Amino acid sequence: MNVNKPVFSYIEFYEWTVQLVKNKQTSGEKQTENLIKFTELNLSRMKRLNKTTKLIPELENFVTTLQKPQVWYVITEAWCGDSAQNLPIIGEIAAAGNKIDLRVILRDENPELIEKYHTNGSKSIPKLIAFTEDGVELFTWGPRPKQAQDMVMDWKENPAGRDFEAFEKELHTWYTKDKTQSTQKEFLEILTNLKY
Repeated sequence: MNVNKPVFSYIEFYEWTVQLVKNKQTSGEKQTENLIKFTELNLSRMKRLNKTTKLIPELENFVTTLQKPQVWYVITEAWCGDSAQNLPIIGEIAAAGNKIDLRVILRDENPELIEKYHTNGSKSIPKLIAFTEDGVELFTWGPRPKQAQDMVMDWKENPAGRDFEAFEKELHTWYTKDKTQSTQKEFLEILTNLKY
């Protein structure tokens, strides 16, 4: 698959985000105060998840016994809150075995790619696309676990007086309570059902 640089490992993306925050910047061309603030908040989310994330045993066992290599591309940006909640666990899954090659790429650097992987007509991120070594697409995932995605769709259909900020708090409270369990269970289901 043709991708534009930069291409990061999860650790490299995390370290890059640390530098962005130090420099009071974010990824992409839009350097707004809000996006810079989101990036700072996301760094603290990733820091917390890096320390607390533990793979559920079934997922860890499955990933450590994978026989065939996979290449995972995650399309994201540093300001994306859903990415900060999901990328650390994706990084942990990839690191657990030696068959998943995780590559983190930027949405705004890869406009043609994100056009191919819309979610309900939008360029929602993070978006993971998994391939075999030979470039055969295996599956896609994202931008968030199903329960969180349902919350987003419900809010869009019926905001019930909640603005984006109020809804974001609800969503991130859900993520905190869920402790990556939904994301992990979805990946376990996807991986165990793969036939290739």
